Amino acid sequence: MTSPSGSNPPPVEPIAAAGAAPGAIDLPEAMAALRPRLGEAVAALEERTPYAAALLSSRGGLSILVERAEETITQLPRAAGAVVSAFDGQVLVERSVPGFDSQGWQRAVDRLRRDLPASSRRGDGRDADPAPQDFVTVARLPARALSLEDKLERCRELRDRVAGYDPRIVNVRVSYTELRETSVFRSRTADLAQDITRLRLQVFVILGQNGDIRYDWLSRGGTGGWELVEIGDDELAETVAGAARLFSSERIEPGEYAVVTGQGVSGVLAHESFGHGVETDLFPKERARATDYVGRRVGSPLVTIIDDPSLPAAYSSYFFDDEGMLSRPAVIVEQGVFRGGITDMVSAHQLGIPRTANGRRQDYTRKPYARMSNTFFGPGQTPLQDMLAQVERGVYLERWVNGMEDPQGWGIQITCHYGREIRGGKITDRVFAPVSISGYVPQVLETIRAVSPSVALDQGTCGKGHKELVPNSSGGPHLLLQVHLG
Repeated sequence: MTSPSGSNPPPVEPIAAAGAAPGAIDLPEAMAALRPRLGEAVAALEERTPYAAALLSSRGGLSILVERAEETITQLPRAAGAVVSAFDGQVLVERSVPGFDSQGWQRAVDRLRRDLPASSRRGDGRDADPAPQDFVTVARLPARALSLEDKLERCRELRDRVAGYDPRIVNVRVSYTELRETSVFRSRTADLAQDITRLRLQVFVILGQNGDIRYDWLSRGGTGGWELVEIGDDELAETVAGAARLFSSERIEPGEYAVVTGQGVSGVLAHESFGHGVETDLFPKERARATDYVGRRVGSPLVTIIDDPSLPAAYSSYFFDDEGMLSRPAVIVEQGVFRGGITDMVSAHQLGIPRTANGRRQDYTRKPYARMSNTFFGPGQTPLQDMLAQVERGVYLERWVNGMEDPQGWGIQITCHYGREIRGGKITDRVFAPVSISGYVPQVLETIRAVSPSVALDQGTCGKGHKELVPNSSGGPHLLLQVHLG
């Protein structure tokens, strides 16, 4: 698989195996000091409940915005605190406390222990302390190795470079976001820590002509270092050309079209069709139609959809989820058959299905939900040029704006910034804008008749019901399908 820029991404791998010496991971000082006390808290709680766990979490970052008339640097709000949890097989009960003060932590543990009802079901007793496992994002050029002034200057240089591409450019907006997440998870059988850095760089180009304004953009990012956000001149020039083409754009005639999707549009299709709708905390509430389709065909045999938080360098990768599940891929759809959803601990227990590493929190003040990580269509075997050659008249959709889905009705709608005509197997300069895809999920996926071998992923943030925001990534290969456009 490729990174969004098409280069080989750096590895994302553990820096310390089990039994590593203390200090192998750069945790905040107070978090590192509290970590050794978590095991005794878990053991004390499991005298009254079958399962207990502890989580220490610190999340924060910065953003830089550079454009023609303004430059801003913003320190993003930091959410740092501890959570202690107890689960009796039916109900998850938690207490959280800000910061990592040992006295505040002990009060939270004591309060939870006192509030737990007496139960004949207890934990299995304290095992020998598990060996610590520490993980960190590996980067060729770590963000922490660059000063704030250096990052700002790199954004300025990018803005100035793009501004010279076309005399019609009225503004270039460069935005850079850097997120750092450190966490420790402790249960009877696991002592885990991770240090993750996510970067995202977006270039937004605005052109003016005869009183009209048009724009286009591109973004790069991932879990790693600055090498993931470097953008080449060819990519920048194509972004400016994309905005310029929109001056002659037309409205598309609504109807059925042969469509080739760009990798980002493929991603939002995966995200909306078999992303939110298969987050299994929706299943017990009967809020997802996918419940009735496990083991049934839901698309073409060419369709495989995966959620994989272990994917190297992807924007939403992590080593373990907020419930201590080590990351691994979950196959949602395999060769057109719906295999199963993505879970948190509670929904997996309620439904009697295997857990996946998708129990995620917005921060320590929020409960965990089943949430997507890196969700994408698996690769196929048809090169893009061979795919285009199969289309006599159709549309190439490369840039998406938003997507919506109905987990109960399984309707889907994706709005694209623009589409380009395919005529005689080639992409032309005729442009339609905006363009919307709509349809019934299984019918849309059933029409997929070719899939390319190259996979790329976008970067972003995803909410659950317009809240509970977490980093998210989606993508895939190019797809050839038949779909309604309007």
